[in-house]
Amino acid sequence: MKPRIFITRMLPELVMKKLNSYFEVTVNPNDRALTKDEILKGISTCDILLCLLTDTIDSEIISHNPNLMGISNYAVGYNNIDVTKATELKIPVTNTPGVLTETTADLAWALMMSIARRISESDRFVRDGKFVDWEPELMLGSDINGKTLGIIGAGRIGIAVAKRAVGFNMNILYSDTNRNIENHCNATQVDLKNLLNNSDFITLHVPLLESTRHLIDEKELQQMKKTAFLINTSRGAVINEKVLHKALEENWIAGAGLDVYENEPIITKGLMNCDNVILTPHIGSGSIETRTKMGYIAVENAIAIINNKEPLHIVNREVYGR
Repeated sequence: MKPRIFITRMLPELVMKKLNSYFEVTVNPNDRALTKDEILKGISTCDILLCLLTDTIDSEIISHNPNLMGISNYAVGYNNIDVTKATELKIPVTNTPGVLTETTADLAWALMMSIARRISESDRFVRDGKFVDWEPELMLGSDINGKTLGIIGAGRIGIAVAKRAVGFNMNILYSDTNRNIENHCNATQVDLKNLLNNSDFITLHVPLLESTRHLIDEKELQQMKKTAFLINTSRGAVINEKVLHKALEENWIAGAGLDVYENEPIITKGLMNCDNVILTPHIGSGSIETRTKMGYIAVENAIAIINNKEPLHIVNREVYGR
């Protein structure tokens, strides 16, 4: 008899095919996030829970099934899971790191280029039938080539963003204690204030911790250049969105590109009415190739747990006595 796995949302076709070859699969049949009661019902008889970052897997859910063998999170981040409770119950929690680095870096650059060159505004302008002639001052944007890029959080994704900036002849500043980025490109380590004061583009690549919640708040936004752009593909709560809305409306900064939101999927009131912000629906890892690779990793993690082996991407290694 195959082990049982409960999946909170349908995954890419190739991933589902692999899951079905190893497990007896129960999957959310709806194209929406499950309620807590639905997750409790689904987890009650499974051996493995395969969940998404949008699923809140709290202490009650983790404790609901005494025979639960593991939780495979289809994401790099795992702040949606009560890892402390899982560890207490000796339940391994896994994630899918590394595979989405380049894809997320691509999106950060897509947002950067789109907001600087006013791509979304221009698209709406043409679709609304307003383009009647070429004009010298029509939809003037900002150059990227030769400007200063500030990277807050110089981990894998931050480094990937920096490497792309080399081709644009950018001056690269970064704020992080890890100096590994300097092995990949000519980047200068500075404190946060210096970075905010001197960067034309600022891109965020930090995890959501208590120390990074509202890392970008009123003081930080006031320290940025009025001509600067802010890009966030990390976690929404790193920015105080209400203050960002005010900053965009009052032109403290030139614009922003957001893929993540403080109270996702709820967007702070007023942001959608700002022309100087581009909003995407958390698609940092959103390519067919990357989402499939993430799925394969999640499946391999689940298989390892079922076979009583330590998964390659274990979050709470201490459940294996380490």
